[in-house]
Amino acid sequence: MTIKVELQKIGILGLQLIWIFLHCIVSSFYFLVSIATTLESYLISCGFLRKYNHLDINRVQYLAIVVESDEAYNTLKIIELLQWLESMGIRSVCLYDAEGVLKQSKEIILKKVKNASVFQETDEPLQLNCKGFTLEFISASDGKEAVARAASFLLKDKWRKTNMSGDSNQCFSESQMTEALKAVGCGGPDPDLILVYGPSRCHLGFPAWRIRYTEIIHMGPLKSKKYGSLVKAIYKFTMVRQNYGK
Repeated sequence: MTIKVELQKIGILGLQLIWIFLHCIVSSFYFLVSIATTLESYLISCGFLRKYNHLDINRVQYLAIVVESDEAYNTLKIIELLQWLESMGIRSVCLYDAEGVLKQSKEIILKKVKNASVFQETDEPLQLNCKGFTLEFISASDGKEAVARAASFLLKDKWRKTNMSGDSNQCFSESQMTEALKAVGCGGPDPDLILVYGPSRCHLGFPAWRIRYTEIIHMGPLKSKKYGSLVKAIYKFTMVRQNYGK
């Protein structure tokens, strides 16, 4: 009986040692990756990696920044990020967080970012050779409200057509929904690229009808943002060939 207990203890100790060994390997791997990423970002920022010095900004007519709401309170980081984008030649940016924290900081952001103005729903993204910097502020509530208003618009339109033609079997198509969203002023331009800051690797509820052809890149925590990583992400997007179905 005593021998069996001792063997169990040895087995448990062995499993613990294996777990510690594997944990050390994984931690070391991510530590080395972090060092390599930081070094690469530094080299890009200093201009030593020449391929990143000439970005095809024409590919990024409209860019969206999606931020975890807990990190969106760091207004200084958001302002610095926008200043980087403006200096790179980006002219139209959409700022999104689920709880609307960025919308609450709108006045501060507009005051601190040079030449910034609010993007209107009827506007088109600014041409890259134009002066100015437009910002759109949205949250999850805007998406819900947009769907509700578009659905109401479609139902009223269907009711009107039913009374005129007597056909009550009409179905709604994706194109009709898109037109309805535009009709109620909630269409908005589709971002070419979304940069997600935060632990989640998803768009965090960004309006789905505006990201049908959008590239999404996860950037990590906002507090750890780096200029070189931003340049690399945009460069990576500009080098991707997008194929659109018919």
